[in-house]
Amino acid sequence: MLDKTYSAAEVEAKLYPEWEETGAFKANTQSNAQPYTIMMPPPNVTGSLHMGHALNMTLQDVVTRYQRRRGRDALWQPGTDHAGIATQMVVERQLAQEGVSRHDLGREKFLERIWDWKAESGGTITRQLRRLGASPDWEKERFTMDEGLNKAVRKVFVTLYKEGLIYRDKRLVNWDPKLRTAISDLEVEQKETKGHLWHLRYPLADDPSRSIIVATTRPETMLGDTAVAVHPEDERYADLVGKDVLLPIVGRRIPIVADDYSDPEEGSGAVKITPAHDFNDFEVGKRHDLEMINVLDADARMNENAPEDYRGLDRYEARKKVVAAFEELGLLEKIEDHTHMVPYGDRGGVAIEPWLTDQWYCDAATLARPAIEAVEQGRTVFVPKQWENTYFDWMRNIQPWCISRQLWWGHQIPAWYGPDGKFFVGETEEEAAAEAERHYGRPTALERDPDVLDTWFSSALWPFSTLGWPDDVPEVARYYPGDTLITGFDIIFFWVARMMMMGIHFMGEVPFRTVYIHALVRDEKGQKMSKSKGNVIDPLDLIDRYGADALRFTLISMAAQGRDIKLSEQRVEGYRNFATKLWNAARYCQMNGCVPVPGFDPAAAKLTVNRWVAGEVVETARRLETALDAFRFNDAAGALYQFAWGTFCDWYLEFTKPILNGGDEAAQAETRAMTAWVLDQILNLLNPQMPYLTEELWAQLSEGRGERLIGAHWPDYPDSLVDADAGAEMGWIVRLVSAVRTVRSEMNVPAGAEIELRVKDANAETARRLEAHADIVKRLARLDAIQVTDDAPPKGSAQSVLDEATLILPLADVIDLDQERARLTKEIAKLDGEIGKIEKKLSNEQFLAKAPEEVVAEQRERQADAVATRKKLEAALKAVAA
Repeated sequence: MLDKTYSAAEVEAKLYPEWEETGAFKANTQSNAQPYTIMMPPPNVTGSLHMGHALNMTLQDVVTRYQRRRGRDALWQPGTDHAGIATQMVVERQLAQEGVSRHDLGREKFLERIWDWKAESGGTITRQLRRLGASPDWEKERFTMDEGLNKAVRKVFVTLYKEGLIYRDKRLVNWDPKLRTAISDLEVEQKETKGHLWHLRYPLADDPSRSIIVATTRPETMLGDTAVAVHPEDERYADLVGKDVLLPIVGRRIPIVADDYSDPEEGSGAVKITPAHDFNDFEVGKRHDLEMINVLDADARMNENAPEDYRGLDRYEARKKVVAAFEELGLLEKIEDHTHMVPYGDRGGVAIEPWLTDQWYCDAATLARPAIEAVEQGRTVFVPKQWENTYFDWMRNIQPWCISRQLWWGHQIPAWYGPDGKFFVGETEEEAAAEAERHYGRPTALERDPDVLDTWFSSALWPFSTLGWPDDVPEVARYYPGDTLITGFDIIFFWVARMMMMGIHFMGEVPFRTVYIHALVRDEKGQKMSKSKGNVIDPLDLIDRYGADALRFTLISMAAQGRDIKLSEQRVEGYRNFATKLWNAARYCQMNGCVPVPGFDPAAAKLTVNRWVAGEVVETARRLETALDAFRFNDAAGALYQFAWGTFCDWYLEFTKPILNGGDEAAQAETRAMTAWVLDQILNLLNPQMPYLTEELWAQLSEGRGERLIGAHWPDYPDSLVDADAGAEMGWIVRLVSAVRTVRSEMNVPAGAEIELRVKDANAETARRLEAHADIVKRLARLDAIQVTDDAPPKGSAQSVLDEATLILPLADVIDLDQERARLTKEIAKLDGEIGKIEKKLSNEQFLAKAPEEVVAEQRERQADAVATRKKLEAALKAVAA
């Protein structure tokens, strides 16, 4: 017999190791089954489970378990990413506490420390994924710094280099002066900053009595100015184009050039051009062949190209000194308060510098073209489809990809430098040395490039490198291309686009057929979760309190396409109650002898109620499969919930109680067998979403089963199980009882009061159904009598329409009609006030412009809910006023 209560913690601790140890998650390369591949977005090795992971991994797990149960050879490929900057920062912080820097240790010892850290702490997130019930093939787990993946990275780099798609160039990059490395545009966050706009006067070189005014938020970079730009159609400066100004402090002559970049409406219409320290200025500099003078070093201090008095100064100290010098020279026109966006590194947390430096680049535009075509042609499809536009926008405007990072942790670039700075690229040092010997005519000492590759370079190879490429192994042929990628929209650029580029280029085919993009998990008010707001919900806390299945089902049920999830603990508690409801239903079945009957054929059922419920199982399975195949996870969860809690627990078990307690043995036997069969089907269908509860019940309800549910074949139901007549008849009974219950609730009829039901204008079929099921209807709707009548409704009756018939509930003797009218009128007035307040807010342009999007959305939801409630109350008032 099942325990009185379901202990999620005990079941989870017992079942997961059993699944893993018995190989329940394993793919089988030798299988004849059709493969199904899904690639896990590799979480950072430094990471721990957050709610975004919980959603992402739950959705992947549902799909994997579903496909595995359907007989596919499902490979959910797990692994972790080395997370270059993040991991290096973790270990550097540890060293700082010891009073040591990585430079004190040296590269080799520092990398040893990182590997030690990974061995001790790097498995946190994978342990937490197990708590969630994730079922990837852990034996195939990969790490982006595995030797196999290292080999793939080297192969790809060298191949792209030889094809001219990787090259070295001096360009502006986003430089993080704290971490002393280049970072991607995607790792830069813009922060609104209150600063100043300094208006500086630059005198003409040949006529110091005249000057041109430029406005800047960064006076310190003027030391690297190489031009002033004005718009070619700006008549104010037409006579100055081609002349030089004498750059104050520096004393360098720089030209005034005409360029469309300058906006005549902005500031003075003239802008200083510092090609080595501004991305827009860099482009202007290229157009006008300007000198590019870098005046900052890697720490954002003034370098040897700055005037001697400024060298070694921090950028902000240099700013103060420059402004003071302009003031002293009488060239500071004015200073204005100015709020503007300043770029910050998302890891280092300091303002980044556009910095001119030599880096390795990948020709992303060339690689992007076939990746764009693949989506245009439908070889890879995004779900929801609108995310294709985001993909196209970025891919069609893609810039050269800076792939080098000035870090020690990562894939070291396979390039070696000779004494004259010439570099040699090879998969091994021996290859590079041989090429160098051919070039120099003798063996020559080489020094390896100290830089490592951008973390996303190795991640871009994930769909094939994890399978063993470039080695000739069967996994590559079997599991590439993958079927599905499930990920968040925030890494469409970082990861999805780059996997598409690399997959097509190296494998000749897209890496996945479908990309499902899920939304964000927000707090219950719709706000993004953040530590600063104090609204972060820890998935592990929820698992501890309510069980993994409850959290999983909550996330699935709310994962509507294109809509963010507003998560609250109450939601998770509600689905814990769903688990409890199923457990209690299973105990009820056990206690009433409803146990699986070997060989039971539900199609042979004779009772209408049993033929109805069998058909409902089939309809639910169809809805579930259609939803899962289309990645409508919330619809899948809704179909399961409505059937399990509603159809089975609330209706079928109630309908069949009199049968189980009656004297007809044949009816009892059929109903017991059908009840056990339906419960089995619920466990079957619900299993991918709630694996722990369903597996435990599956085992305990029939201890002789030879297989675990995780390995059982997905049920296939014949269409003959759907009996349309039985479905229509029992469906009508459900609607009838529901209609009566709704009236009782809206009219405040006391729960214990048994009332009369009169049915007017009933046709012959309705009369037959009422007679056949009168006892059930009376019991479930709390009626003392049912009467088919043609008489007009008595005064004080509530009415409802069901198909051709009118349902009449005489209430004059049951409730105080005057009091009920007064209550309803008061409730409507209260709602009118609330609706009025909300409408006033939503018609306020200032509110709509300033309020956060989630606050406006919340107000619109409240308005819709209030209007719907008001309609119900008005209908009730109309009924009671008759």
